[in-house]
Amino acid sequence: MQIDLQTIDIKPLRQTFDHLARRFGDKPASRYQEGTYDIQQTSIFHYRPTWEPDREIFDERRTAIRMKDWYDFKDPRQFYYGTYTITRAKQQESADSAFAFALDAGLADELPAAVKKLVMEVLLPMRHMEWGANMNNTFISAYGYGTAIEAACMYAAMDRLGIAQQLTRIGMAIDGEVALDAAKELWLSAPAWQGLRRYVEDSFVVHDWFELFIAQNLVLDSLLYPFLYLHVEKRASREGSALPGLVTKFMKDWEAETGRWVDAVVKTAVAESAHNKALIASWVKTYSASADAALEALAQPIFGADTAAVVDSIRSDFQVRLQKVGL
Repeated sequence: MQIDLQTIDIKPLRQTFDHLARRFGDKPASRYQEGTYDIQQTSIFHYRPTWEPDREIFDERRTAIRMKDWYDFKDPRQFYYGTYTITRAKQQESADSAFAFALDAGLADELPAAVKKLVMEVLLPMRHMEWGANMNNTFISAYGYGTAIEAACMYAAMDRLGIAQQLTRIGMAIDGEVALDAAKELWLSAPAWQGLRRYVEDSFVVHDWFELFIAQNLVLDSLLYPFLYLHVEKRASREGSALPGLVTKFMKDWEAETGRWVDAVVKTAVAESAHNKALIASWVKTYSASADAALEALAQPIFGADTAAVVDSIRSDFQVRLQKVGL
C-alpha cells in the first residue's frame, strides 16, 4: 500500500478584521494592532453617564486638545496585555535579583547613617507621590479617548502602584513599619515636602485628562526621576553605599522605557496643530513653575550649596527633552 502526501495552499478569504483592513490594508495585523485600534466604543451607547449627563461615556470634549485620529497616540513599545506582562515580569525578576543581592551582602544592615537618612527622608516619602501618579493615570485611562492612550495609561497606573510597593519594600527591609510611619509623617508635615504634596493633591482636581498627562507624566516625572535616581543616588554612593542604586533598579529601567512613550504621545499631539502646541506649551509652563519650586525645596536639605547646580542640571535636561518633542 502506498500513501502519497501532498500539501495544498489554502488562501484565506480575509487576512484580518474589517476595521483593521480599513486602516492598514487587507494584510495580517500585529497583536498590538488587534488589541488596540478601534476597540473603544463610539456609538450605540445605552445611556449617558449619570454623573455627567452632558457627555457621552467616551467623549472627545473631555480635553481641550483636538486630534483628527485619537489612535495616532500609538505606543512605540507596542504594549498590549501580553507583551506588557511579559516585559514587566522580566524586569521584576531582575529587580528582585538586585534586591536579594543587596540584602544578602548585608548592605541594609551596614547602611551608613547619612545614606539611611537619604533613604528614609527622601526616597520613602515618594511612595505617596507614586500613589498619586497611580490615581492620575487611572483617571486618564477612565476619561481619555481612544484605546491607544487609555490602555497605555492603565499600564502606567499599575506600574506606579508597583513602584510605590517597591519603595515600601525598601523601607521594610531597613527599618520595618517604623520607616513607613516616619515617611508618612514627613509627607504630611515636613516643610520640604509640602510643595510636592500640594502639586500632587492639586492634580487630583484637574478635569482635562491630557492636561493631567502633561502635569504628571511629562513635567513632574521629568524632574523628580533624575533627582531621585541619578543625583540622590550619586550622593548615596559618595557616602559609601551602593544599596540605593541596587534596590531602585526597576525604577530606573522603567523611567527610561516609559519616557519614550510619554515623549511619543506629546510629540504627536504637538505636531497635530498649532492649537495643540500652544495649549500644551502653556500647561508645561504652568506646571513647571510649581514642580521647580517643589524640587528646590526637596533638594536644599540634601545638597545645600550645590542645590542650584543640581536643579539647573535637571532643568537643562528637561528643556532638551521638550525641544525634541517640538515645544
